[in-house]
Amino acid sequence: MDAERQRQISAEGGRAAHRKGTAHEFDSEEAREAGRKGGQASGGSRRRRTAQTNAAAERNEENERSENPASEGSGSESSAGPAHH
Repeated sequence: MDAERQRQISAEGGRAAHRKGTAHEFDSEEAREAGRKGGQASGGSRRRRTAQTNAAAERNEENERSENPASEGSGSESSAGPAHH
């Protein structure tokens, strides 16, 4: 079935539902909620989840440093040696 014929059939179904009184029409609140959900599905939640994961990783690193203060500064994070002037 070509796209134009499918569009015509769908449009007729929509018109019939409106004539029958069973068609759903979004009010502004429902439209807002649908848009919010769409934004989450499109990556909004993924970005937020990534930020939360990064924040948790940073907290874990801070906790490890505070539990092991002797290892601070002796790791491979610092490539510069002690400053001698």
